[in-house]
Amino acid sequence: MTYGTALVRRPSSRFAEGIVTHIARTHVDVATAERQHEAYRAALSGAGWTVQEVDRIDECPDSVFVEDTVVVCDDLAVLTRPGAAARRAEVDGTETVVRALGLDVVRIEPPGTLDGGDVLQVGPVVYVGRGGRTNDAGIGQLDRYLSGRGRNVVAVALRDVLHLKSAVTALPDGSLLAVPALVDTAVLPPVHAVDEEAGCHVVPLGGDRVLIAASAPRTAAWLSDRGYTPAVVDIGEYEKLEGCVTCLSVLIADRPAL
Repeated sequence: MTYGTALVRRPSSRFAEGIVTHIARTHVDVATAERQHEAYRAALSGAGWTVQEVDRIDECPDSVFVEDTVVVCDDLAVLTRPGAAARRAEVDGTETVVRALGLDVVRIEPPGTLDGGDVLQVGPVVYVGRGGRTNDAGIGQLDRYLSGRGRNVVAVALRDVLHLKSAVTALPDGSLLAVPALVDTAVLPPVHAVDEEAGCHVVPLGGDRVLIAASAPRTAAWLSDRGYTPAVVDIGEYEKLEGCVTCLSVLIADRPAL
């Protein structure tokens, strides 16, 4: 079975220079990161996703985190305006691909900022993290774009964490995994609290399969006990730059034929 298209972007040769905000900088091995990305792509294709690469962009160290450049809702691609100005050049390559896929395209305009990693879609509700990368103007624009598609945008205050999806993600049944210390859970439905930070980062791949990092073995076992099939990938070099399994891809589900 093919579920749709997975957008990815290979790491820049300057990947080790990526931005670090909430953790200490440590040595990043680019060659290891490239091997880990290859395995990540293989996990996506093995789960039934057609991997589509956005052109690599060496001058942007953080460009491998392709999720931050676009939010896809049904047949609409919302090109973001990343909160880190150095990352805004990453969006053009993503635009080329989503237009080629036939999606309608709109964009976040100044003074709005929005990182895709701050956007968590759970059925008709779209939670958006308000923090260092996404501001109220960006959230307001996203709300206007998505309200016509039956979505309800809910702003969520972040604490000491880069993005909303660094603190909470959704399982295939819509229930949430979270580290409550990192996010204001008052506006969220009840969450499953996890004790591994990487354990709150999952990507539903279709059916009972969920992508999760090798750094969350207890959470992977917990998911398995509940009937899910964890697809485990080592993304250790990306975690050194505050990356997680969600930010390395954008999954665009196939649309039903008319």
